[in-house]
Amino acid sequence: MSIRLAIPVEDANGLNARLSQHFGRAPYFAVVELDENGKVLNLQTVPNKSGHLGGMGQPPEIIMRLKSDAVVTYGMGRRALNIFQSANVAVLQTNKDFVKDVIEAYNRGELVELTEGCQHAKHR
Repeated sequence: MSIRLAIPVEDANGLNARLSQHFGRAPYFAVVELDENGKVLNLQTVPNKSGHLGGMGQPPEIIMRLKSDAVVTYGMGRRALNIFQSANVAVLQTNKDFVKDVIEAYNRGELVELTEGCQHAKHR
């Protein structure tokens, strides 16, 4: 069984994409599908066309449409966190800077569930 991780990123550089400091204002979301052994099956980069960046909808809605099982981020606001929790989408916290490092940390079981949202824009 595979899992899909959504990761807010600054660029479309695949496994070398740099994580965004701010979940809602990330220019892109990297969506990584891993097999049961943690091997990357697919990676796509999707532009964030949310209201935060002049588009329609909110980042949680975009992630839900992508059918992600979990979001991996530095942090996020309480409202977004509550939306994900209500939809049974796990929110995992990381301190890694690149998608490839997030995947390695996920596979090693190093990511912890984010349980509290934050009020500020910068998470690191």
